[in-house]
Amino acid sequence: MTFKTFIGLEIHIELKTKAKMFCRCAADYFGHEPNTHVCPVCLGLPGALPVPNKKAIELTIMVGQALNCQINSFSKFDRKNYFYPDLPKGYQISQYDLPFCKNGEFLNVKITRTHLEEDTAKLTHLRLDGKEVSLIDFNRSGVPLLEIVTEPDIKSSKQAKGFLKKLAQTVRYLNVSDCNMEKGSMRLEVNISLGKDRLPDYKVELKNLNSFRFAEKAIDYEIKRQRETLEKGEKPIQETRGWDEKRQRTFSQRTKEEAQDYRYFPEPDIPPIRLNEKEVTEIKNSLPELPEEKKQRFIKVYRLSEYNASLLTENIKTANFFEGSASLAQKEGIETSKIANILNNRKINISKISTGKFVKDILDEKNKVQIKDQDLDKIIKKVLENNQEVVKEIKKGKEIAIEFLVGQVMKETKGQVDPNHARSILREKIKSA
Repeated sequence: MTFKTFIGLEIHIELKTKAKMFCRCAADYFGHEPNTHVCPVCLGLPGALPVPNKKAIELTIMVGQALNCQINSFSKFDRKNYFYPDLPKGYQISQYDLPFCKNGEFLNVKITRTHLEEDTAKLTHLRLDGKEVSLIDFNRSGVPLLEIVTEPDIKSSKQAKGFLKKLAQTVRYLNVSDCNMEKGSMRLEVNISLGKDRLPDYKVELKNLNSFRFAEKAIDYEIKRQRETLEKGEKPIQETRGWDEKRQRTFSQRTKEEAQDYRYFPEPDIPPIRLNEKEVTEIKNSLPELPEEKKQRFIKVYRLSEYNASLLTENIKTANFFEGSASLAQKEGIETSKIANILNNRKINISKISTGKFVKDILDEKNKVQIKDQDLDKIIKKVLENNQEVVKEIKKGKEIAIEFLVGQVMKETKGQVDPNHARSILREKIKSA
């Protein structure tokens, strides 16, 4: 029996702001002592009033525009009510029917909404003094959290993984988050349903997927599980499931809530937010060049292959380093394709070398190559003739002895040759002798 797969994504991204969403506590909590970045607001104490973080709203709108969303000129915050130890107030300040951004599209996947909310506290489950306990750290509570929700347009785990990687890349280009999944600044939830020809009336949510690879494997397993259930003539239960990496399978956690279960209502302590056209335009004009635009420009301006351009633009720091190096290289008559090849094929630590030093090293190497072309063959022949005993040792398997010959070549050329190239030619001549 043939079934169509319907996959929707919910992506939570912690925004890179100095302060939390509704108070002035520092948002940079990772690695700090538990419960040291807290105040009456993020602890949910009675009488504490929230004040929205303007920067977080601007970053949300920036992401929404990068995802081709409509920006709501009138928006508001809502209370999402549920009871769990990581939620000190008994509700989360989020957005429901009037998010900041809606109806977008990214990589041919429709974006339902891009909204802003506060993060929850962090629960750690462990054994302490012989007892199973859960410890709560409120440092994360109240950190600005962007949620991106897609329509169920995705058809496979491979497409989902590609979408998530490109989304993370775009968010990093915007410099609104580092999207570090190990630190929890990007978290994934996947909704999966299978139907004969249209979206069915159930969905299974996969939570706590902390890598793109795990998400891909969990989706594949869940598609297989649901297909087997449907082929038996049964309907999969609408529930939330986790991923067990050790057992390579999903497992049931709880039945899935519906929107009405959260009893959304407008946040009474925060007035509605109105955005004027000038503010939205200014944010749009501040958008940097995004990955696909940069890749196409690199192909056109620097005459790079699509492969090289794709690799160079994966990371904004690498892209900027390439562009700075290419500008200097062109003045020295070095082809930009050579710069691209070196960056993509050698392990260059761009955090420990300047573009100027990088280009100078390439220029020095180029000058050595000119000497090599003229005289290296004669010099290597002379070195081999004068060191026949060393050649015999190498042929017997003492490979390390070739370093002596390389040293002799470097001495004869006064260091004006690439030692790796000299070593390669020496090996070739010894092998064919």
